[in-house]
Amino acid sequence: MQVTGWLVVISALLALQGCVTQGEAPEQDPAKVRAQIVRLLPASANDREGWARDIQGAFAAQQLSASKSNLCAVLAVTEQESTFQADPKVPGLGRIARQEIDRRAASLHIPKLLIDATLQTRSASGKTYGQRLDAVRSEKQLSDLFDELIGALPMGKTLLGGLNPVRTGGPMQVSIDFAEQHAKGYPYTYAGTIRQEVFSRRGGMYFGIAHLLGYPTHYDRQLYRFGDFNAGWYASRNAAFQSALSRATGVKLALDGDLIAPGAIMPGSTEQAARRLGQKLDLRNVSIRNQLEKGDSLEFEDTRLYKGVYALADGAAGKAVPRAQLPGIELKSPKITRKLTTAWFAKRVDERYQRCMKR
Repeated sequence: MQVTGWLVVISALLALQGCVTQGEAPEQDPAKVRAQIVRLLPASANDREGWARDIQGAFAAQQLSASKSNLCAVLAVTEQESTFQADPKVPGLGRIARQEIDRRAASLHIPKLLIDATLQTRSASGKTYGQRLDAVRSEKQLSDLFDELIGALPMGKTLLGGLNPVRTGGPMQVSIDFAEQHAKGYPYTYAGTIRQEVFSRRGGMYFGIAHLLGYPTHYDRQLYRFGDFNAGWYASRNAAFQSALSRATGVKLALDGDLIAPGAIMPGSTEQAARRLGQKLDLRNVSIRNQLEKGDSLEFEDTRLYKGVYALADGAAGKAVPRAQLPGIELKSPKITRKLTTAWFAKRVDERYQRCMKR
């Protein structure tokens, strides 16, 4: 089959894929949505009406479809990340936090003696910040303590502003950076900061739902959104593209979903492989870079590079190769004590999702 023929086939397949909730008739009446959430929540969840209120409020504020599939996707991630605790406890958090603070300080060339001296400073409670750090049990407590420390010390923000070890929070463990970048339109009145809102149930669910469902995809399974939730928007689609690119070029690539490293000037392995197809696809290097930079949006799927790579990969395979696959990423976090991957996370969440869909 000629390349143009394959492109027609691909376009038809994508049109059929649609979204994962296609065919559902989602309930949008607030009271009925809340009632459905109460029914779908696992038996172990407490304050079911409160969870239902905050979840339904987030769906309404973001104008998201309250389909059973979408609701179960949110509940599955929340159960996996926190077992429905707004501020989940983390064993050994004080020790983990101190190690992370020391690591971040070293990376910024801040002397360890300065960090030690800072933590020996007495706080308003009469205890040193170090003593209070040892006693923290949740990420909210830790984040609040660090904010207090920064505010209490001269030049605290200058010296310690980048050392807050808490980077995710709330019942869906959403990124603080993501929440701060997507704060526009946040529907609730609040007195503190967006960081503090993430540690509330309403804020944690709002931003977690935005991260999980707040972008368009052509995925045919929620499984791939679960992979994206862990690895970043479109990581599952981009990992599949890297696989297709590897098939089309014969170049072995890490299927991590990162088409271009943030801030990269020199071409990475994915871009170098794509350049091998430049002449065949009639694309100059600058065009290849520009099109790869669209990898964080749905628009990437309309580029000549995306379509051309899949036409070649489909031709080599004799069939349509996958348009989505879970990224091959090993999870790294001070809280993780064993070898875990994005695929492990996504599959665990998907098991919870499937149970929810049967409820």
